[in-house]
Amino acid sequence: MKLTKILNNIDYKLIKGNIDIEIKDLSYDSRNIKPNYAFIALIGIDTDGHKYISDAIKKGATCIIICKDIEVKEDVTVIKIKDTRTELSYLSANFFENPQDKLIKIAITGTKGKTSTSWMIKQILEKNNDKVGVIGTVGTYINNKLYSHKNTTPESYQIQKFMNIMVKENVKYLVMETSSQALKVGRINNINFDYGIFTNLSIDHVGPREHPTYDDYVSSKAKLFKQSKIGIINTDDSEYKKIIKNATCKIYTYGTNDNNDLKINNIKYINNATFLGTEFSITGTINDTIKVSSPGKFSAYNATAAISLCNLLKIDTKIIKEALEEFHVDGRCEILNINNKFKIVIDFAHNKLSMESIINTMKQYNHNRIITIFGCGGGRSFERRYELGEISGKLADLSIITTDNPRNDDIDDIISDIKKGVEDQKGEYLVIKDRKEAIEFAISNAKENDIILLLGKGHETYQEIKGIKYPFNEKEIINNYLKS
Repeated sequence: MKLTKILNNIDYKLIKGNIDIEIKDLSYDSRNIKPNYAFIALIGIDTDGHKYISDAIKKGATCIIICKDIEVKEDVTVIKIKDTRTELSYLSANFFENPQDKLIKIAITGTKGKTSTSWMIKQILEKNNDKVGVIGTVGTYINNKLYSHKNTTPESYQIQKFMNIMVKENVKYLVMETSSQALKVGRINNINFDYGIFTNLSIDHVGPREHPTYDDYVSSKAKLFKQSKIGIINTDDSEYKKIIKNATCKIYTYGTNDNNDLKINNIKYINNATFLGTEFSITGTINDTIKVSSPGKFSAYNATAAISLCNLLKIDTKIIKEALEEFHVDGRCEILNINNKFKIVIDFAHNKLSMESIINTMKQYNHNRIITIFGCGGGRSFERRYELGEISGKLADLSIITTDNPRNDDIDDIISDIKKGVEDQKGEYLVIKDRKEAIEFAISNAKENDIILLLGKGHETYQEIKGIKYPFNEKEIINNYLKS
């Protein structure tokens, strides 16, 4: 593509060179540069792309896009723009010929519930025989092919690239988890969403590397409703008025109050031989009873957000109900109904709040014992390890302490810190260092109506030890053990 086309509607200054050149691709990572690429120098928290301009040119970059006054001696085209990070989304959209214009775009923001809500929507729309692409925490799914990325909402170039693939594969709907950080730094600046969903808000992601204050966190989330046509809002959240204070979109609401477009009523927790999940009724734009195969009160809220959206999309209520009753998402409160005796739940809970939430959720269901199997990832503080042990020791009937992703940390040190937290709560525990053996022990010793919580790794299919990722799929381990 001609550089002139990539720069369309961008306010730029030509420092040197020629804009009438062919550009093969864009990259903000000098390591990925190939001949005839344009290198965009981003300024991040830990590094500054301007330091790697020479490296990019050596690898074949013919265009350098900067936002600082830097002399580039090599014979290449140099373009200066105000802010490479916020403009990257516009440059990328131009390069991929604006794929966002060819999709129905749904964005979900909130502290919790983004992943579950996005997958509920995905599974409802797919049951309606529509093609759906999802960008989020688990990765990007396009026609059931997974593309991995580091952040919940990846860099704007990746988003545009994924949307381009979706368009080529005739995807109709894009469902995207939009993190506060992505909204803050402008990764989705040029995307006007058809629908924006707000799930809830709690203190999170406040610190020197993310949001300096809670108000900054809230205002970042609120940006979504300035770039959505329709907003779907949980009014039971205490912060919802701040979220919609400056919204420019039409608002639909859900919650337990009478004045919502969809009111949630009569939440029940069901655990029987064939089903573990949540049942509730809704009144308003739809009047019906819903069952969702995901536990806890929050599942009723996530499902109602999905129902609100799909109702606006004119999806038949029968299809919505059937999809929710069959719902699951890999590693997120994923219920394995392996037999009629006990249940296994796989969840990504890996910090104090998420562990406390999943255990308290499961304690609301009729059960014999709550058994946790967990460790802690490497590179985490003593406090993180201790708190995991403390919560499990306090709330679970039995804690089985094992290995997570120790990375470069000593496994025995991690386990020792967790043990201290459990012991201080006088909780019952076992240490089984090998995670596979810990899982097999829990299954072989499970009693009638036990609930086993397999925590920390969720959808991951590896264990990272000393820089090496070893294959480790918890569902495969469970299935193979049961077969044997």
